[in-house]
Amino acid sequence: MKKICLDLEIYTYQIDFVGHVNNSVYQQWMEIGRTKLLEAVGMPIHAIAERGFVPILVQTNITYKNPLYLGDRVRLELWLSELRAASAILDFRFFNGDNTLIAEAQQKGLFIDRETKRPRRLPTKERELFNAYVVSEFSANSNRETAKV
Repeated sequence: MKKICLDLEIYTYQIDFVGHVNNSVYQQWMEIGRTKLLEAVGMPIHAIAERGFVPILVQTNITYKNPLYLGDRVRLELWLSELRAASAILDFRFFNGDNTLIAEAQQKGLFIDRETKRPRRLPTKERELFNAYVVSEFSANSNRETAKV
């Protein structure tokens, strides 16, 4: 079981009027993580779009635990906690440079046919590409293999 792990930077334009990272930035970081996951399994977004299907989000939940400030380092960890025929649940954890948990998030994604806009089931071969990144909730906090991207 693997996790996607990204080191991210904070830029001045990501800071809100309170002086910390704006909450909308977390969703941008999750978009980067999802893109890296698709690349890691060999299904980059441009390639699957050409094949007639795309991922969409149907739900996002974020719990903010601590603020991030300009100059902080950010580490994002991402894995799948559930993989179904046409959907998946992605889990995200954000840490600062001191390894303090900053935020936890979960998103539900769905593959859809570009023309019909209806859910598209992944064939078994494509679903198997994601299996390495499916991590049970019990093992999510353990030191499993992490894919640095």
